[in-house]
Amino acid sequence: MTTSSIGLVEAEGLRKTYKSDVRALDGITFTVGAGSVYALLGPNGAGKTTTVRILTTLSRPDAGSARVAGVDVLKHPARVRSLIGAVSQHTGAVDPLTGRENLAMQGSLYGIRDKDLRRRVSELLDQFGLAAAAKRQVRTYSGGMRRRLDIATVLVHRPAVLFLDEPTTGLDPEGRAALWAVLTDLAAEAGTTILVTTHYLDEADQHATKIAIVDRGRIVAEGTADQLKAGLAGDSVLVELGTAAHAERVTAVLSQLPQVARATADGSVVRARVADGPRALPAVLAGVESAGIPVLSVSVARPTLDDVYLHHAGRSFHQAEGI
Repeated sequence: MTTSSIGLVEAEGLRKTYKSDVRALDGITFTVGAGSVYALLGPNGAGKTTTVRILTTLSRPDAGSARVAGVDVLKHPARVRSLIGAVSQHTGAVDPLTGRENLAMQGSLYGIRDKDLRRRVSELLDQFGLAAAAKRQVRTYSGGMRRRLDIATVLVHRPAVLFLDEPTTGLDPEGRAALWAVLTDLAAEAGTTILVTTHYLDEADQHATKIAIVDRGRIVAEGTADQLKAGLAGDSVLVELGTAAHAERVTAVLSQLPQVARATADGSVVRARVADGPRALPAVLAGVESAGIPVLSVSVARPTLDDVYLHHAGRSFHQAEGI
């Protein structure tokens, strides 16, 4: 048995309905392998944060069970909290304190003292690229620096599992890349098991060991990025048009073509699923021309995670996000 096949986080049949009759979770089941980066990928409102809140003992499910490192989350919440580190969407750093003081305070809460604490704080400051800013008050940190400090803070006691809820929201591309470099190193070098929620398709595609696509409180697909994309046969023909109204008209036309398995409008772009992109392209262009609508650009692409989401959820990721 490989290390990654050992379940460090296990959720089975989690269900949660809020007082407003909103069903946040509808039978979520998954297992996170040790030393892996597991991504819950889905739009806002899909149920990702509710799942993390249950796994980190901040909420109770209406039904189902969950274990972290073999410890039942509902029966032994205090033991679970000693085994994990959790970073929410909002920073937990104390602004008037310096970066070093924030880390030292967290270590003291876990009973780390004296030389051991100073050594651990220095290690984390170096690891997260914060050594030069260690004596500065956190209120002077950039957004990316604050997120790195948040994660460093919850790692002081060397947790077995790290939970991150939308850790890169609000960061610029450079900040996102820097943070992911640290996270992947944590999994690869330190063997930390990471469960991360995200609505960024590219992050899950590039960095996750395994992905669970979540929609309306359910996992609709699960696997590696390559496995998920390989599960869709054929290609996508992307047709960019001038307006969303044009895209709706072209979608209706292309949906009638025998070469097109499915056509969907996403803003001013029409995405047509076909068995063979190059061969189907002339028929697609002829269909658009028959509608009398000018084309700005057209391209053929292999399946993406957005195609996977569309296939399993019945709507594009951008539509689900309300973009």
